[in-house]
Amino acid sequence: MTIAVQPTASHFINGAYVEGGSEDLPVVFPATGEVVATLKLADEALVDQAIAAAKAAQPAWAALSGVERGRILRRAAEIMRERNRELSELETIDTGKPLQETLIADAASGADALEYFGGLAATLGGEHIQLGADFAYTRREALGVCVGIGAWNYPIQIASWKAAPALACGNTMVFKPSETTPLSALKLAEILIEAGAPAGVFNVVQGAGAVGARLVTHPDVAKVSLTGSVPTGRKVYAAAAEGLRHVTMELGGKSPLVIFDDANVENAVSAAINGNFYSSGQICSNGTRVFVQKGIKEAFLTRLAERLKGVNMGDPRDEAVNFGPMVSERQVQIVEGYIAKGLAEGARLVAGGQRREGAGFWMEPTVFADVTDTMTIAEEEIFGPVMSVLDFDTEEEVIARANATEFGLAAGVFTNNLARAHRVVAQFKAGTTWINTYNLTPVEVPFGGSKMSGVGRENGRAAIEHYSELKTVYVAMGDTEAPF
Repeated sequence: MTIAVQPTASHFINGAYVEGGSEDLPVVFPATGEVVATLKLADEALVDQAIAAAKAAQPAWAALSGVERGRILRRAAEIMRERNRELSELETIDTGKPLQETLIADAASGADALEYFGGLAATLGGEHIQLGADFAYTRREALGVCVGIGAWNYPIQIASWKAAPALACGNTMVFKPSETTPLSALKLAEILIEAGAPAGVFNVVQGAGAVGARLVTHPDVAKVSLTGSVPTGRKVYAAAAEGLRHVTMELGGKSPLVIFDDANVENAVSAAINGNFYSSGQICSNGTRVFVQKGIKEAFLTRLAERLKGVNMGDPRDEAVNFGPMVSERQVQIVEGYIAKGLAEGARLVAGGQRREGAGFWMEPTVFADVTDTMTIAEEEIFGPVMSVLDFDTEEEVIARANATEFGLAAGVFTNNLARAHRVVAQFKAGTTWINTYNLTPVEVPFGGSKMSGVGRENGRAAIEHYSELKTVYVAMGDTEAPF
């Protein structure tokens, strides 16, 4: 297979493509298992080179006005939109996600982030505090060199979500994509240079755990932002803490979607489909514990079964296809293991559950009913197309059960009683919640979790707090007194 917009080298450092490293990094098209490109993993020298480039570029980048930085980010957003189709096609080959999805959800969201934070860049300031005759003011200053570590489910979106606020605040960045999906972050680096970003402002190095470890412990790194699993987050958080670095962690979840018996069943089924089967279930905020009040349980399951007949599983490059493969053989095997546990522990399989034979990494959309809270499939993040449907009787009961998890990334509620809707979301122990919808994440609003699901927030004005720090300046207008 030929990739028309394939990057020209493995890494992007100091404004140019760089080849280097000795170990091969094969890029696999998940729909067929075919190797479509081979990159190189970075060695220590390349990592150090990228950080040095970012460190050298940072003072001049921060010295630009916010208007100037913002103009470059907005120009990059325009270029991304102009190239949305080719970037989407690249993302589909890299991740296996249907082109129908990547055309609207990946590079498009990345462009939104660049545009939004490009607009905010000129507004980043402090405040004036009058102290009698004296006064103080605050300055919002860049942190320095930031490291971004991406996940494989939304490669260019995650790269953009991290780069946009970091660069808007005057930081520079070294970004490490997931080794499973290494291609599209390189195109973002290309686009930023084309938009006018100085060399070294945004750099990309390929690597696995060893490269990530060197990045997050490097003495010249001021901030680490990770999107990944809880086990990876623990390791990265601990490593970053050794140097007291600023940290943002966007980790996993086992989020509840609560559907009351007065809900619009059609909309609730749509949300459950989006919250379990979009991106073949490979989304951290997915509502994989679907709590359905007993009065509409059978109506919900019946309509869900009917809607699942609309699954079109096939070549993700075909825009008519709405369900693609999983990202890798390993992820399929993980999901197969969880399906086996669900069956063994007594859950009722009502749809799917089978791997599709032949080439590629294909798993059917799978639904379990009669799931109980202590089943493995209800407690652990599967990160695949497996929905668990649980029954409940009362509002008080379902809130307690929804919150009975170590995770706290997301939660949703469906009800036509708006007083109850607001009452329920106020009690969810989760960072990102929805009423009568699910998994909408516009860049204008903060996104992130609580408990084991993460630290800090991405997007919205809240992200600015995580990519800058305040300096306080006290100004005395009179003489200074001392006791002697």
